[in-house]
Amino acid sequence: MFGYRVPAPDQAMLISGGRRGQGGAPFRVVTGHGKFVLPVFRKVRFLTLAMCEAEVAEKCVTRQGIALTVRAVIAFKVGNDTESIVNAGQRFLSDQDQMAVLTGRIFAGHLRSIIGSMTVEEIVTERQKLATEVLETSKAEMAKIGLIVDSLQIQSIDDGDTGYIEAMSAPHKAAIQQQAQIAQAQATQASVEAQQEAARNQAEYQRQTAVVQAEYSAEVDRAQARAAQAGPLAQAHARQEVMDAQTELAERAARLRQQELVAEVVKPAEAEAERIRLLALAEAERMKIQAEAAASYDRVALDRMLIDQLPQIVKEASAGLAGANVNVLNGTDGLGEIAAGLVGQGLTILDSVRRNLGTPDGSANTADNNGTRGSGTGTGNGTGHSGRVEIE
Repeated sequence: MFGYRVPAPDQAMLISGGRRGQGGAPFRVVTGHGKFVLPVFRKVRFLTLAMCEAEVAEKCVTRQGIALTVRAVIAFKVGNDTESIVNAGQRFLSDQDQMAVLTGRIFAGHLRSIIGSMTVEEIVTERQKLATEVLETSKAEMAKIGLIVDSLQIQSIDDGDTGYIEAMSAPHKAAIQQQAQIAQAQATQASVEAQQEAARNQAEYQRQTAVVQAEYSAEVDRAQARAAQAGPLAQAHARQEVMDAQTELAERAARLRQQELVAEVVKPAEAEAERIRLLALAEAERMKIQAEAAASYDRVALDRMLIDQLPQIVKEASAGLAGANVNVLNGTDGLGEIAAGLVGQGLTILDSVRRNLGTPDGSANTADNNGTRGSGTGTGNGTGHSGRVEIE
């Protein structure tokens, strides 16, 4: 619309002409909204409220008399309040670039003043303190011209060719270098220790691996040895079993041979002894009968006595068979022959007694010590061999 003016967000609109502004200012200040401005009768100008920057490179002398070149950057702007805008507008509205020039000069003066009261060590080590003091001392002066400072940064401090700052930093550099060397040595030692530990671990791993391999190899060798010995051991066990079986068979054969020897030698000898004993008993009995007959001269009585004693004689003869060795070689016929032989033996003994009793002088003939044997032959019970029955 014709005659309506609006300032930018970072500007202040100054309207001159007409009535005066606040505090008797020659213009009115408008910010944040528009105004109708009568052409020809009113004049509008704009003052920037944006951030501005000023650089300072000032040569200063410290309290120690050492010259330093200090470079700093100042960030400033026109204050947002009406009083600051009026003060800045009255001074810089026609040439707003002068705000940076004037600000730099103001701060250069304050830098020289403050650095002159400080030592190089304080300036180098306490830069923030230096900036704060410069800001505090320049605040009132900057406010008079409608400016406020947002920040002050000390960029560099240079002592030129004096080498004071470098000399001042030498002990620190040496200490830092020493610390760096120590740190490097510690790092190297730690690295070496780590390498040694890794080497030890590797050696231990190799040792354990070698032990496991050796144990495995030994186990394999033992298994192979057992496998190689299995065949000979089995053969040895088999031979041992054969020898045990042969030994058992030999023992059985020895026991059988012993039984055979008992049957062939011992039993016949016992039977012969029994036969001799029976003959001796019979002879004794005969002599007893002769004596009794001689005493009684009774022949009939003697015969009667012999008849009466015949069963006892046969009984005695049969008693001898209890321990005799009787071999039956032809079955039932052999048993019959045994019985017949027994009876015949008794009759033979009776005849011998009679013959001896018939001797007038009463002397007895010597009996046959070999005895009387009954014998017979027959066929074995399924063996296929012929044999004889002997009674001893």
